[in-house]
Amino acid sequence: MIRIYHKANCSTSLETLRLLKQNTKEQVEVIEYLTATPTAKELKEILKMLGMKALDFLRKKEPLYKEKYEGKNLTEAQWIKVMTEHPILIERPVIIKDGKAIIARPPEKVLELIK
Repeated sequence: MIRIYHKANCSTSLETLRLLKQNTKEQVEVIEYLTATPTAKELKEILKMLGMKALDFLRKKEPLYKEKYEGKNLTEAQWIKVMTEHPILIERPVIIKDGKAIIARPPEKVLELIK
């Protein structure tokens, strides 16, 4: 099974989902992460699969980040807590397959994961 952390009105997420559906017969679990926000434990697992730190997983162009968090020096646990409280700050779309994860930017990057 393939999991996608998705935002329904994001063109990159929509294109990634389209590519997934066109290029694999595997079941795709779509998680609307703004309403089904990942827990801190889930975020830690995703970050581990991505090989990233929480700070690098934040959407730094989001107005909320610029207004409230830019320039702050928080711990890994604090950044994860920020993401659970404000899921709009989580980078997207995230695709998970067989214990591996990628951020599908550009959307075509997902094709490498499903080959």
